Amino acid sequence: METLQLRNELIEIVGAGAVTFTSGHNVDDLHDESLHALHAEPFAVVRPSSTEQVSELAMFASRHAIPVTPRGSGTGLSGGATPVPGGIVVSFARMNQLLELDANDHVAVVQPGITLRELSEALSPSGLRYPVYPGELSGSLGGNVNTNAGGMRAVRHGVTRHHVLGLELVLIDGTIVRTGAPVVKSSSGYDLTQLIVGSEGTLAMVTEVTLKLSPTLAHSATVLVPFHTLDEVTRVVPTIVASGLEPSMLEYLDVLTMSAITNAAALELGVDGAIAAQTAAYLIIVLETRTSQQLDDDVIALAELVQGANALDVYVLPPAAGTRLIEARERAFWVAKAAGANEIIDIVVPRSTVPTFLSAANEMAQRHEAFISGCGHVGDGNIHLSVFLPDDARRAALLLELFAFGLDLGGQISGEHGIGRDKQAPYLALTDPVLIELQRRIKHAFDPDQLLNPYRLLDERPMP
Repeated sequence: METLQLRNELIEIVGAGAVTFTSGHNVDDLHDESLHALHAEPFAVVRPSSTEQVSELAMFASRHAIPVTPRGSGTGLSGGATPVPGGIVVSFARMNQLLELDANDHVAVVQPGITLRELSEALSPSGLRYPVYPGELSGSLGGNVNTNAGGMRAVRHGVTRHHVLGLELVLIDGTIVRTGAPVVKSSSGYDLTQLIVGSEGTLAMVTEVTLKLSPTLAHSATVLVPFHTLDEVTRVVPTIVASGLEPSMLEYLDVLTMSAITNAAALELGVDGAIAAQTAAYLIIVLETRTSQQLDDDVIALAELVQGANALDVYVLPPAAGTRLIEARERAFWVAKAAGANEIIDIVVPRSTVPTFLSAANEMAQRHEAFISGCGHVGDGNIHLSVFLPDDARRAALLLELFAFGLDLGGQISGEHGIGRDKQAPYLALTDPVLIELQRRIKHAFDPDQLLNPYRLLDERPMP
């Protein structure tokens, strides 16, 4: 079919102001934040403003066998939103509204393009919040759903799937379907809502999300704890989790990562120089409670606990400094990227095995002549390592070894960023072939012609 006719069909669906074509695209629409992002040129980038338009776009893509790449804010780190040459990018930037808020049932219905920052601001007057905190507030809820985003609050509040009650979906043939309900219990058939969460846009396009909200807690403290060794940091974590203190955040940073993020943020935390000289790694712990008295009691209990585990000191940061430290921690990826990291992985292992994994990771890095540094959501076993090893083949061998060891410990290749294109090779190589085949059968049921976000995750065909 003539290109002009295809263009006219798309313009008829979304309007001339909501579509760009080859050579006229905004460059930001042509990649995500993967360190290996491919700047592919799609045929069109469309910005629908309604579910009905998304349905028409799906029918258009099916009719003409054109691949579709759904896109949120493009903040993903695994190549999940890389456009397909000659395909269509469906950007949800214009579908960014809070549609409903039920303060009594603690439920919100949102469109997929709303960002975490926009949602937080919209919910603020209600005293409720969406507690998942992946770190990048410009990320969209649709992107969070498709990657099952986690983040720093997962140790207490869980990840995206724990807060998604229902979805509105558009299938590749244009069918509109709703899954789930605004209730916290259901034993009614297959849970298609949770099947879609984490599916990376390969099964359906999400056009509405029904979320479970939580009350905002009025009192909080950020506690910084330096330790002489990284092993001491990781070994105290299970004790903190078991204490009943219920930290909202429980993060570790090795001393190099802490230095990098605080220097980048021009942040001085007031750590005594003699203590800093002995420190190999830090814990950042955020406590949140309903009352100031409970907060004071919890801080004292936490201080006693970590001091009994050989902490070098305990610093309760002033509120402004605590906020800035968390913001700096959010920027760790960007700092590592600016430093020239060749890979950033987000492997997750059982919390109790974190010391074993980190010890082995350092040994592997030395053997492969690589340098690694990192931080992570140590409260839930999610480890973020920046890998510095420019040689592609040698780095791939190191990563395969790291992932295989993590899997042997009972972990998973990705804790929150997703597989996308970047981790596709090790995922396919290390995952049970029976499981891969079952997932491919599910994919075929939803998308028999492999038009939705192809050439990533399970689809090992080379991108055109």
